Amino acid sequence: MRRVPLLVALAAGAALIVTGPGDDDRPPAPPARTDALAAWPQAKRADLPASLPDGPLFAPTLFLDATTAVGTAPSPAGSEQRLLIRTGNQVRELRRLSLAGNPQFEAFTASDGQVFWMESAADRKPQLWAARTGGGPARLLTSDTGQAVFYGNQYDLVVADGRVHWAAAAGKQTEIRSVPVGGGKVTVRVEPGQWSMSAWPWLVDDGSTSGEPRLRNLTTARDTPIAAGGALEQLTCGPVWCRSMVMGEETLDRIDLVRPDGTGRRKIAGGAAQAAVTDVAVLDRFEILAEPGPDTEVTGVAGLVVHDIVTGRTVDIAANADGAFTRGGMLWWSTTTGDEEITWHSLDLRTV
Repeated sequence: MRRVPLLVALAAGAALIVTGPGDDDRPPAPPARTDALAAWPQAKRADLPASLPDGPLFAPTLFLDATTAVGTAPSPAGSEQRLLIRTGNQVRELRRLSLAGNPQFEAFTASDGQVFWMESAADRKPQLWAARTGGGPARLLTSDTGQAVFYGNQYDLVVADGRVHWAAAAGKQTEIRSVPVGGGKVTVRVEPGQWSMSAWPWLVDDGSTSGEPRLRNLTTARDTPIAAGGALEQLTCGPVWCRSMVMGEETLDRIDLVRPDGTGRRKIAGGAAQAAVTDVAVLDRFEILAEPGPDTEVTGVAGLVVHDIVTGRTVDIAANADGAFTRGGMLWWSTTTGDEEITWHSLDLRTV
């Protein structure tokens, strides 16, 4: 399985630059920065200690809501990797694989009371699994996964029209594979070129191979070109927004958001900020950014902020985040205390 791990970009630098007030001919200044509790007092949030009741550390891979997470933890004996659903200290085991086989659980998504994931090990092909969040054993949906390609974003698996969809590499073509959510025969649709999954029914070609960045609608079979901004601009796009990393002569100059057709461009950060997650404009509204500090290269810790596209406000989430992740409108990150205790924090952006 070709896999690109989830990347959290935390490069050294100063604080996020927010455009200041101008004269009467300029757009009004954005709202003043504030913290998440003041900006979104009604949003659901929670804290979850990483330590499980039986000892090992829990690493969430998907939050279903602010208090319930799917994630992994080794067995107390350290010989197996477990896949768990956890709410507080209540833990339900979904899968358990020997660590000797280098097991991997990845590409998680949830829909209609079920969670779906891919798992692999050294001694067998990748498999697609599912489990009901309310209880019951995990179920194998298919082993016919092809050369599945994952990019570490929330669209590695997409549930739509009663089926689970994923992309698989096939030379100069891309297979869009799918299987019913209850299991069954896999359907394969072949698309010329190299594509990644995006919000259904869209695929994205970033142009790195074809030279033509574009979106493809699987329902209409029509392509929409992505307006390139020039050699000094690096775009990461979905069907609604693109994140534009605008380069200066040697370093990043600023971060913009722009529509795929090139309209609606707006600066959201200066060159000292970085994208904190791979997904662009979560829920078509929230761009998640990191603000590295002077010790980030040593500690890996940085400030975490969210730019709200609707209000134009940048909201402080955490001053000392170890990393940030997002799927399905949930944002989560970890912090570590001086005595090395790790805590996971969640924010349900769907409730903002």
